[in-house]
Amino acid sequence: MDAPTEEFHAFFDRYYADLSRFAYLLLGDSEGADDLAADALVAVWRRWDSVRADGHPLAYARSVVAGMARTRQRSLVRERRRIALFWSHRPDRIDDPDVPAVLDVRDALARLPLRKRACVVLRHAFDLSEKETARTLGISVGTVKSQTSRGIAELERMLAPVRTGPERAYETVRALRAGPAGRSGW
Repeated sequence: MDAPTEEFHAFFDRYYADLSRFAYLLLGDSEGADDLAADALVAVWRRWDSVRADGHPLAYARSVVAGMARTRQRSLVRERRRIALFWSHRPDRIDDPDVPAVLDVRDALARLPLRKRACVVLRHAFDLSEKETARTLGISVGTVKSQTSRGIAELERMLAPVRTGPERAYETVRALRAGPAGRSGW
């Protein structure tokens, strides 16, 4: 290895734990802190020559951790606000969901493959259009249509022993729309 690479490896070995602890104190999440410290060190490595030449690589690494933590916190706050806004403006809010039905649907959803589950949830729980769902998942509209259709069909098959009759599909979608914690525990 060349000298700059060796210096970075030594820097990494010496300061990774400290940067991770710093990230933990900023975030309050140990797994996220380890990831953030690793991401910060990748950013430091990309600029290692100039960081090393500046003479204060630890100060730079700490500033990268702080910036990434701030960005992550802002993202979480924005996400929470979007979720709260979404649920506060639901026109078809369900006041008394059928809790057993919601639990059955949640269990059945967990058994669907991820792509089908994402299509079904975005289309029916979040009322996204096929186009919006395709854009969100980075897939074609045709894939959204087929995955949603197949996902609903699989949910209905899984729920058939639990719920029978012509209202089964309606109840499945109604249970999907039951809402966040406090309503169905999503």
